Amino acid sequence: MDFGGKKYERGSNWSDPEVVELLQLWADESVQVELESCLRNQHVFNRIAEVLREKGIHRTGDQCREKIKKMKLEYRRIKDNSKAPRGGRTWKFYEVMDRVLTSRPALAYGPLGGSVMAQQVLQGSLVESYHHQFASPALPFGHSQHPELMEIKCEEVNSDEHCLTPEPPSSMSYQQGSPEEHEMERAFLERAQNDSPISRVEIPIETSVSPSGFSEPNMANSSRIQNVVPRPGFSALHRLRKKRKGQRVKDPLDDLLLKTLTSQRAMEERLLQMEERRFQRDLDVEERRMQLEQRRFELEREHEFRMFNVFAQMLSILKQSHSSSSSVSMPQGLDFSQALFEITGTGGGGGSLQEMKRRVNMHGFCNPSSFQRSPYLSARGNIASIFCGSTEEGYKAYHADKYDEDKNPNGIINFGTSENKLCFDLMSKRLTQTDMNLMEPPLLQYPDWKGHMFLREEVARFLTYYCKAPAPLKAENVIVLNGCGSLFSALATVLCDPGEAVLIATPFYGGITQSVFLYGNVKLVYAYLDSKITGTSTRPFQLTVEKLEKALQDARAEGVTVRALILLNPQNPLGDIYSLSELQDYLEFAKRHELHVIVDELYMLSVFDESATFHSVLGMDRLPDPQRTHVMWGISKDFAVSGIRFGTLYTENQDVANAVASLCYFHGVCGPVQHKVAQLLRDRDWINQVYLRANHARLKAAHTYVTDELKTLGVPFLNRNAGFFVWIDFRKYLRTATFEEELLLWRRFLDNKVLLSCGKAFECSEPGWFRIIFADKTHRLQLGMQRIRKVLEEAGAGDTGRGEGAALSVRSGWQSRQHR
Repeated sequence: MDFGGKKYERGSNWSDPEVVELLQLWADESVQVELESCLRNQHVFNRIAEVLREKGIHRTGDQCREKIKKMKLEYRRIKDNSKAPRGGRTWKFYEVMDRVLTSRPALAYGPLGGSVMAQQVLQGSLVESYHHQFASPALPFGHSQHPELMEIKCEEVNSDEHCLTPEPPSSMSYQQGSPEEHEMERAFLERAQNDSPISRVEIPIETSVSPSGFSEPNMANSSRIQNVVPRPGFSALHRLRKKRKGQRVKDPLDDLLLKTLTSQRAMEERLLQMEERRFQRDLDVEERRMQLEQRRFELEREHEFRMFNVFAQMLSILKQSHSSSSSVSMPQGLDFSQALFEITGTGGGGGSLQEMKRRVNMHGFCNPSSFQRSPYLSARGNIASIFCGSTEEGYKAYHADKYDEDKNPNGIINFGTSENKLCFDLMSKRLTQTDMNLMEPPLLQYPDWKGHMFLREEVARFLTYYCKAPAPLKAENVIVLNGCGSLFSALATVLCDPGEAVLIATPFYGGITQSVFLYGNVKLVYAYLDSKITGTSTRPFQLTVEKLEKALQDARAEGVTVRALILLNPQNPLGDIYSLSELQDYLEFAKRHELHVIVDELYMLSVFDESATFHSVLGMDRLPDPQRTHVMWGISKDFAVSGIRFGTLYTENQDVANAVASLCYFHGVCGPVQHKVAQLLRDRDWINQVYLRANHARLKAAHTYVTDELKTLGVPFLNRNAGFFVWIDFRKYLRTATFEEELLLWRRFLDNKVLLSCGKAFECSEPGWFRIIFADKTHRLQLGMQRIRKVLEEAGAGDTGRGEGAALSVRSGWQSRQHR
């Protein structure tokens, strides 16, 4: 049904040439025969419409049928009102309709209990009123041309409105007429016989009533008609028919039919109203969306303008203070835009330039005093371009001068990047087996942005098994992105507004700072941990609820809104594994303050000693706040494939899942990699019997070698059994307990071709701590430790180390006491 306007009108707007073409096809003998010989004739009009389309007249079968019906109604109106002479002259198609319809079999009511008599008239060839034949050679009907014309089924309708919503007749059964009526009808029939040279045989046929209220003969019995004669006078017989209508008996089916047709009309009107409301609603929604989009665009422009002004003011101040010996950079725990406001004195507590310099440190950004703003970048682009710390500097130096046993034996050995280089043989063999090499069309097309369902189902089963979940995890709660760094960025963006913060304990993996800041402009609030063992802390750098409470209250006192808490388990760089009671305390704390909890369990299968037990948040019987608990995991660490960017998020909060999924468009995983990961996670026997056994044994051996070397050197360290790293205390090798001295020591290591990570890269509160990666081949470990030994021997023990000798001797026992 076409709802092009408020009122649906069929078969309208025909031009005269189009009507002429329609009449040519409809008046064809074969068309008339087929129209009369079948109970339903829609297919005939559909073929007429096809022929019209070939002639360039684009009409549907419904429009053709309705146009013919309207022309028949107009013809009947003129005929019944005895206006044939005058009406025939005023209506140009009257004569054509009259010649066709008067040559068709007439329907008359017989005297026997309402039965219908059919009469067909054989006449000579049709007198053409146009210069060409009506029959078209292109008409796709199977009948040959005959001179006689058959009458179509008559439908009593008074107006176009009856075409749309026909009313049923007052009764569907008929009474026998009176003797006078029978006599009158017999007179009509006798006069018809006298006028025709052909005898007539009357055969009663059954009558069916169409839903539109018109009677038509049952075509199953129409083949019994043998001879036909011209019909009697139409007007007199029509008046007799109308008189009989008044004598119909009330039939219970009439009410049912009337209600059905009325309901149908009401439904159509209701549907039209619903379509109009839906259209108007869509217009309103689109208008609101445009308004919101315009508002968002204006806010972004205002924000960029403010950032540009602040950035220009900062550069101006730095230029004025260029001669000063101290430098200005990012405050700890604050985002860059807020630091700019503090430096310029336009936000926060204001203060003098010297006071601002005292409150800032040098980590996170290049030295702004030597920075030149690029005219090709936006304010945010310039901020991103200066975001580089010592880790970036060392990583670039390593790739420029990478150690190779044969090609570059004097190159840099990388003990700073957390990668497992012990299992290349196992992974390369498994990833090149035949079941991994599948290439099907769905893998080369856009997937569901959350990830292919076959992969998400496999991740759910994998996490259920290895996290020891009390109930099977659901695939619809799994989202796949290209690495956990992208997951941190996406979660920070959807959970926090720009300028808000996330709470995290230090030291922590420094890449999180870039992940949450560069895209979402979300700052980090630090809960500082230290190496001192006190009454509440039974081990160095222990995270407690009291420390989280203090950091949260301090941030709120400064007007900072904290939205989430980040937990790393196992912890990077400390290697700590949280117990179930500790996890319960952290989650209860977050619930009290309505904080989201982002749990990073990236190293959960890299616990390489049987004496240490890992507990996943997903394995807890009950989560304090399931809707605000989100768990991350990936294959980079546990399967020694950091070059394959794959991370997964499990969350029961569908609002968070859908928001993160909208960002998966920028961080998706390609189809072939999704297939390989699914195959890898599905191979449970290989993982348990081959990979994990070999990986844990190799990690334990490498860890033992490095820690034994550190014991030989007399260097304190935290002895943990998870991850790829050892947290080392080099404080006694600093001349002064400052981060500047820590950076100098880091550069001496790099100059001697060994890359480590200094504590400032992890926001450690105590200068002098370093992280070393031990998950490497034996020959590189040996050479790297020799270079480290050389640097330490050259540096010697500084004043700080000599002044803290007693404390160091106590801490040297950490190896045995903290072995879990």
